[in-house]
Amino acid sequence: MSSLQTLLAPSISISFSSSNSKPCYSPLESLEACSSMAQLKQNHAHLTKLGLSSDNDAMGRLIKFCALFNDGDLGYALHLFDTLPHPDAFIYNTLIRGYLLRRQAADCIVLYLRMLQDSVLPNKFTFPRLIRACSVDGAVEKGAQIHAHVFKFGFANDGFCLNNLIHMYVDFKALENARKVFNKMPRRDVVSWTTLISAYAQLGLVDAAFEVFERMPERNSVSWNAMIAAYVQSNRFHEAFALFNRMRAENLALDKFVAASMFSACTGLGALEQGEWIHKYIRNKGIELDPKLATTIIDMYCKCGCLEKAYETFKGLTYKSISSWNCMIGGFAMHGKGEAAISIFKDMEKQGIVPDNITFVNILSACSHSGLVEEGRYYFQYMTRVHRIEPMMEHYGCMVDLLGRAGLLDEAKKLIDQMPMTPDVGVLGALFGACRIHGNFELGEQVGKRVIELEPNNSGRYVLLANLYVKAGRYEDMANVRRMMNERGVKKVPGFSVIELEGEVNEFIAGGRDHPESKEIYAKLDEMLDRIRAIGYVPCGAEGVVEELDEEEEKENPLNYHSEKLAIAFGLLKTKAGDTFRITKNLRVCRDCHHASKLISKVFDREIVVRDRNRFHHFKDGECSCKDYW
Repeated sequence: MSSLQTLLAPSISISFSSSNSKPCYSPLESLEACSSMAQLKQNHAHLTKLGLSSDNDAMGRLIKFCALFNDGDLGYALHLFDTLPHPDAFIYNTLIRGYLLRRQAADCIVLYLRMLQDSVLPNKFTFPRLIRACSVDGAVEKGAQIHAHVFKFGFANDGFCLNNLIHMYVDFKALENARKVFNKMPRRDVVSWTTLISAYAQLGLVDAAFEVFERMPERNSVSWNAMIAAYVQSNRFHEAFALFNRMRAENLALDKFVAASMFSACTGLGALEQGEWIHKYIRNKGIELDPKLATTIIDMYCKCGCLEKAYETFKGLTYKSISSWNCMIGGFAMHGKGEAAISIFKDMEKQGIVPDNITFVNILSACSHSGLVEEGRYYFQYMTRVHRIEPMMEHYGCMVDLLGRAGLLDEAKKLIDQMPMTPDVGVLGALFGACRIHGNFELGEQVGKRVIELEPNNSGRYVLLANLYVKAGRYEDMANVRRMMNERGVKKVPGFSVIELEGEVNEFIAGGRDHPESKEIYAKLDEMLDRIRAIGYVPCGAEGVVEELDEEEEKENPLNYHSEKLAIAFGLLKTKAGDTFRITKNLRVCRDCHHASKLISKVFDREIVVRDRNRFHHFKDGECSCKDYW
């Protein structure tokens, strides 16, 4: 028994002097009941009077509060530490943990060296935090030395230490070392396996991660989520769904982490029905809707084309974090509802939520997608004048896009010239696209060449420049751009469109015939084109003598067989008049498909919601929500 415990043993119990008296705690219990530094300092003075200022047990409790609690003071903890003649391993470990909580990783190592100099033996609680400190600090060499000390001090078989070593080597991107630690472990638990899965996933080795997953002797929800998240982060959404369905077949409970990953998968594929099922499951099971999960759900509904449910979910939140507000504003922005986005922003300010730089990116994007030039100019100034947020690259990109789409090319160029930083490819790309829309060939050529040099592997940049030359009748220059693409080995990104109906996700590529119902789909496509031709449809590519390069689909496929037209034909097959169906496309909708979709919505009485890589288009009654402003 320590000197503190010996002294206090007779007075551990709580006593009361009268029925109205407060309990009288012993000094030891008073330490545990501390809730502020003022209280702690009173206790420190009391312990000093009792002659316990050098007692590790008493001082260790004071140091623990100072180092680890939100209301503590690490500086005071270090002062107490310096007064101790012989601090023990618990005290050293507590201070190392305190440094780590404050991201002072280098100080963790310095304190450990002092621990060794004072001949205090580290224990199994010392090394996991030291290993984490090396990860936080990116201290590769020190990490290797700590690894050696794990073995030197007899913790070569400690699973907690070894799992942390695997994690450290993953952070260092030293996969071979992580594997060596894993392979030499005498006993591997679920954490060991899951950490290795995450290691492969972080390095983009998703198939290797799945091999590790398949070898696991047992799995928990964390390991399932690690593998599902690996697929989602690699945009392998179909495989994420397959694994999720397998998880459900094994009767494993869905937690909020798996749900968040699957909402992201639903977002990637535009799988609204699947997302709705997961949301309903969460509600029925009473799973906590924390700010991160709530934002993921709102984002899923927005990006799956169901703005009404996104807003319904947003309105139903008891607590709305800044990320939830930003997500809802961004949702209205991508659907071309600029006025609604601004209204939400005003509500946000009324409720005392301070906007951040992301808020204003979304507001300016909303103005851009809706052609709200005056409002965009106002909020670009407002963010600095009222909220002291200096414009970043993304804000300038939104403003250039807004001004460019409105035909204010001189103002857009002037804004770029006044930027305090060098414009990136996003900013210049916005001006480049505007030059093509409005036929400013001289400026477009100048900016287009700069954009290609900044992003030489982006096929869309070459296509825009080539099409600019076509519009100007400069066919030799257009041929030179094609030649440059071939010489540099730049390939156009193949277009594909995804439609979810009856819980099934169907993917189409331009001219593809792999779908089991392709015969019926092409028959419906022919009928669809015949009926819109009857009301005046003329393919946009047929308007000029020389057809432009098509940025959105492989050129070998005629306009009639673009992926979204196939998806629309499939949607018409599976729905009836008055229904709505949703399509997700990986590229920007081309002019011809945009024109055709408006006519199809009118002739077949459907609402067709298309999400392309930039925004949403709601086609209904022969009109589009973008008002042809895209």
